Order: sequence, then C-alpha cells, then structure tokens
Amino acid sequence: MYQYIIRRILVFIPMLLALSIIVFGLAKAAPGDPLSGKIVDPNIDLAVYEQQREALGLNKSIPVQYFNWASSVARGDFGESIAYKGRSVQSLITERIVNTLYLGLVALGITLVVAIPIGIYSARNPYSPLDYGATTFGFFGLATPNFFFGLVAIYLLSINLGWFPAQGTTSSTGLSGFAEFKDRIHHMVLPGLTLGLAGTATYMRYMRSEVLDVLGSDYIRTAKAKGMSDRNVLYKHTLRNAMIPIITLMGFEFGALLSGAIITEQVFNFPGLGTLFLSSITNHDYPVIMAIALLLGVAILIGNLLADIFYSIVDPRIRYD
Repeated sequence: MYQYIIRRILVFIPMLLALSIIVFGLAKAAPGDPLSGKIVDPNIDLAVYEQQREALGLNKSIPVQYFNWASSVARGDFGESIAYKGRSVQSLITERIVNTLYLGLVALGITLVVAIPIGIYSARNPYSPLDYGATTFGFFGLATPNFFFGLVAIYLLSINLGWFPAQGTTSSTGLSGFAEFKDRIHHMVLPGLTLGLAGTATYMRYMRSEVLDVLGSDYIRTAKAKGMSDRNVLYKHTLRNAMIPIITLMGFEFGALLSGAIITEQVFNFPGLGTLFLSSITNHDYPVIMAIALLLGVAILIGNLLADIFYSIVDPRIRYD
C-alpha cells in the first residue's frame, strides 16, 4: 500500500505540470488582460499603461510568463492579487478556503446521512411508497439547478418562515466558543442543503441499484441459507460490496464540492472560494483565478487517491502491492 501511495504521488508531478499548463493557457486565452477595462480616461498616456504591463510581466512572451509563474507556484508563491492591492493570493485563499471546506463537509455530511439510509431502504423494499418517493426526489434533485433550489430555499425557509439566515457565515463578530460554532452551522444549513442536493440524489440512486444488485448475488443467498440474520447479511456482506461505487463518487466529490460551491456561495453571499473566484473573473484578477483553478484540480487528484486507498479497506480482495 505504501509503495502504491508513493507511486501515485510521483505520478502527480506530470499531472500537475499538465494541469498547470492547461490552467495558464485558459487564462491567457481569455480576452483582454488584467489591465483591460482599468483605463477609464481615454487621454491617458499609453506609456503609463505599458509600464504597468511591464511591472506585471505581461510584456514578456507566453512561455516566459508561464515559466515565471510555474516557478513561483513551485515555491509556494502564487503572486499578488491585482484587484486587491497589496494582498497576496495566498492570504486571500487562506482567508476564504476554511469557509468553503466547512461548507463542503456540511454538504457531504447531509448527503451521506440522507442518501445512504434511504438508498438501502429503497433497495430492501423496492416499489414501496418510500421507494417511489425517493425515486421522485432523486429525479427532482438531478433536474433542479443548484442556484434555483437555493433561491427557493431562501424564499421559503428564510424569508417566509425565518428558520435560517439567508446569507453570511455568522450573525455577529463578537461570538466565540460553542456559540460561534452553533451560529456558523446555522448559517451553513441552507447552502449545505443546496450544495448537497444533486449529490444526495445521485448517491441515493447509486446506493439503491448497487444494494439491489448485491442482494441478488449467489453468496448473499448462500449466507441466508446458512441461517445468517438479515442484519448481518446487510452490514457484513452487502454494504461492503455496494459501497465501492459510492467510494468512487466520493473521490470525485472531494473536488466537485469545492467547484460546485462557486454558484452556491454566490447565491447565499457566502464568503468562500466561490465568491472570490467569481469576483476575480469579473476583475480580471488572473493570479487568483489560476491559483483557485489549480487548487480545485489538486483537490480532485487527492480525492481519487483517497478513493483508491479506501477501496482496499472496504474490499480486502483489492491489493496494490
């Protein structure tokens, strides 16, 4: 296992190199540059504009710009933000990423707590009223865009009923300890539900189909014929095999939650990476855009590695050494 992990980490190096090239290329392929739209005075001296471009290194060739940027990233330096004067990209991301990670964990927790039990029950009781209801909810969740569900949730649960706050992370800056933790969770319920909606529907459908497939296997019938209780059959044999596709989804979900939070955070005015990413796009703040895009790619790579590791834990037949 340790040798496999080391090999996968080494494979990360060319994958990160390719990812960095793609991220940099897409940023450069966008129309304009970080100074586009900043010049509001038509009579401004173009020499000043060129001096600013030279200070940012935009007058150099594309390969040189990429090499300088990649070298800085390899040292852990993502440069300075163009829109936020005097702020480094690291400080901006560090300030926001904690909120996004907490939101992602809340959304993933809601997804697993809701989807897995209902998926198991639907598989054990197919074509029951709850199974039909779960199927309807699954199609509804897959068909409903996150931003639309978020707006509906704000209108119903925040404006009309007043159960949850509609935006922000805390009600007051003077909170601390358990009161602050409780208030943050209260603010994360609506964006967490919105972010986890599509994932809940997907996990539920996968769980139902996988458990149904495993329950029809020969070894499950053999276990029942030996007198093993339904509880032991479910938890000792069925779930371990049915969880393998779910682990695959969770590997991608690790990065998808961060990227999916972009729209959700904007709907709820949640100060995370999503709102920072969108504001950076609006302001042509390319250092921040490239750093966040690279971070999301690394998150997906790490999620896939974790999924492979969990495979061997859930299924002892899988060996990597």
